[in-house]
Amino acid sequence: MTWVVWRQHRYQAYYGVAALAAFAVLMLITGVQMASQYHSELTLCAASHSCGNLASTLNLEAPGLSAVVTLTVVVPCLLGVFWGGPLVAREFETGTGQFAWMQSISRTRWLIVTIGWVVLAAAAWGGAVSGLVTWWSSPVNALEQQNFQPAQFDIQGIVPIGYAVFAVTLGIAAGALLRRTLPAMAITLVAFTFVRLLVSEDFRSHYQTPVTKTFSFLNHAPSLPTGSYWEVSAGLVGPSGPVPGRSGLNLSIDGVPINPARLPSACRSLVFQHSHNFLSCLADHGYHGFISYQPADRYWAFQGIETGIFAALAAALIALAAIVVIRRDA
Repeated sequence: MTWVVWRQHRYQAYYGVAALAAFAVLMLITGVQMASQYHSELTLCAASHSCGNLASTLNLEAPGLSAVVTLTVVVPCLLGVFWGGPLVAREFETGTGQFAWMQSISRTRWLIVTIGWVVLAAAAWGGAVSGLVTWWSSPVNALEQQNFQPAQFDIQGIVPIGYAVFAVTLGIAAGALLRRTLPAMAITLVAFTFVRLLVSEDFRSHYQTPVTKTFSFLNHAPSLPTGSYWEVSAGLVGPSGPVPGRSGLNLSIDGVPINPARLPSACRSLVFQHSHNFLSCLADHGYHGFISYQPADRYWAFQGIETGIFAALAAALIALAAIVVIRRDA
């Protein structure tokens, strides 16, 4: 049965290996160059005690190459659409599944072997791409403390493995239910995108309660946390509670967005005048700033939680596909 699965999907494997090899060569060549440049500049600035400005003076990423790395976020979705979507749906469309079941191969064995190898391959491909991106990004992560930021979180660490497994099982389940390849691929694309956005935008920031710091503008902003912390929100709090921002003209003071239209009239007239008078006015009227963030030491906990969520969804989808394939028309 394993040999049959290989014969059926060997060209997909060949194309995947070729693409992964080309990507690995690109990452290795440019990654070594970036690491060498970073360590060279770090040595120079350490000698002159000027490393505090290194992040603002050193640019490691070429724009085109950075875009290629960012686009790896779509790799799990592609695996789900082109590997998972056709896997079972094409068997039903062509009738090859029925032929296999008449050759003394049970539906259960056929399903376990077929799904098992494809899910394992998806995990391996997702892990390989993520491993290369994480290694390549290490100098930039050290320089800019960026790996907890949402755009980087999604393409580094272990979460891409969870995304890849979920995407493939989503395609398998869609194919088992619809029994048509193209609709299964389309549903996989739409559903995967929706779930990924839902988790990243609405659930991720709530895995653990964010740490919140408040401060008076007269005392300046508090010392921000070290490392790659993730800023969840920042803003202004007045006597009546949080002040809405992000509309109309917005200013930023100590990293906190300020919407002048929401301020007392006495303070609005001072916005473009002496900054100390403006800040004193805010303090006199009971306004202070706040910042909510996820500390850097929660990074791997968040990686594990999100990977677990998608692994659990994948297990549920495999169970659904098994029920449909084994019991339907049995």
